[in-house]
Amino acid sequence: MGAFTTMTSKGQLTIPKDVRERLNLAPGTRFFVTERDGLVVARPKNKKLADLAGMLGRPPSGISLTVEAIREAVADAIAEDDDRIKKEWKDSQT
Repeated sequence: MGAFTTMTSKGQLTIPKDVRERLNLAPGTRFFVTERDGLVVARPKNKKLADLAGMLGRPPSGISLTVEAIREAVADAIAEDDDRIKKEWKDSQT
């Protein structure tokens, strides 16, 4: 997998069609670009959080949560933080 491409004067590269198709890259796909051991590494950011579910395996506790349970836990944490911030602001006004 791979092909030659040429960098333009603006630093742009064209990703060959077969590579775009294999990686499901569409116009507007964002990339994280870095250098590693003298190589240019470009990682597409075309994954959603749900796509990453399970990639680390089972948690050490053995308890796994659904995406809905995670969303609910995050919403609860945000609500608690909002309440704390409001209380701190109110206390600072007295």
